[in-house]
Amino acid sequence: MQNAFRLLLGLALAAPLFAQREIGIVDVNADTQTTAITLSSSSPELQNLALKAFGAHGRYRLVASGGAFNLAFTPAGASQVTVAITKGSAGTPVHTETVSGANLRNALLRAADVAVTKTSGLRGFFAGRLAFVGETTGKTEIYTSDVFFGDVLRWTADGKQTMSPRWSPDGSKIIFTSYRTSFPDIYILELTNRRISLLASFKGTNSGGCYSPDGSRVAMVLSGEGNPEVYVGNAQGRQIRRLTNNQAVEASPSWSPDGSRLVFTSDVIATGRPQLQIMSANGGAMTRLVTGFNYCAEPVWSAANPNKIAFTAAQGRGFQVAVYDLASGKGAVVSKAPTDAIEPVWMADGRHVICTFRAANTRSLWLLDTESGKATRLSPTSLGNASGAAYLAP
Repeated sequence: MQNAFRLLLGLALAAPLFAQREIGIVDVNADTQTTAITLSSSSPELQNLALKAFGAHGRYRLVASGGAFNLAFTPAGASQVTVAITKGSAGTPVHTETVSGANLRNALLRAADVAVTKTSGLRGFFAGRLAFVGETTGKTEIYTSDVFFGDVLRWTADGKQTMSPRWSPDGSKIIFTSYRTSFPDIYILELTNRRISLLASFKGTNSGGCYSPDGSRVAMVLSGEGNPEVYVGNAQGRQIRRLTNNQAVEASPSWSPDGSRLVFTSDVIATGRPQLQIMSANGGAMTRLVTGFNYCAEPVWSAANPNKIAFTAAQGRGFQVAVYDLASGKGAVVSKAPTDAIEPVWMADGRHVICTFRAANTRSLWLLDTESGKATRLSPTSLGNASGAAYLAP
């Protein structure tokens, strides 16, 4: 049973089954639902960042001229950008807005998010933040950056195996699992003062910590009483209640957007083929989601679309990202990576995810459009291995 738990806990660390191809963009389908846009800026730096952002977005297609919309980005100060949106060849004004940010780069990404909303109705995700596991030092540590890997900061220097960072809803803390004591325990990193405190260090394994949408509770997986089970405690790691109680191996809890339910994986028949289960955050009966896949791991509930749950599914001799639709009761693979595609996390629009592409000894973070299958590499090769992303909406 403990071997099965290690399989779930270490899916992202397991030896991959495919060789990686060095590619920057994977277009699976020719998406006829894209919107053609032209981009311009008086600043080459802003122009390049805008091209990178919209070039990665599955809804848009960049053209030199004749776009349905024309987007112009102009610096308006040290940390402000004005976006002017016009329509068609006639240049009919649509919207103009000056947007402030933490710096000029952040202001551009926020202005680009405004353009996304005004031209598609979708929520923008460009100005969000990432927490991820990086290996620039040869050891796994916690890092943060913007979505396009600007403003990269390293937050830990433990030299120990570290995994599964997750943001607090207000962005002030990151919860993560680390082998600082040679055993997996759950820690909280406070970004305001870099303080790291212990949340859960019970006998056995402590992993999978994630905040509820309102930040008041933490779901986690503990094995101190035997099998790895799902528990929920308050944000300080107290008043911990056991939710599951069976002979199965539970892993990877994720909250529903309203905080009333949890989805997680459970190997309820001890076959080494975990499945997705849903239960009330207060406990009760588990309900299996019939995804159509023999092996499901790492589920994550979309905050933007409560009907969508992304997860890692076994496909052939490897893994791909899949999405389960609660409304239709069906699951479908949404990635066609030439490597393993694992560890999905939803973006703010409920359409894109960031996932890890894994092959040989390499791991990189990619933006995946779950509707078209388009995938774009985000993490630069100069950063080394990057995996296990968490996303904080702007």
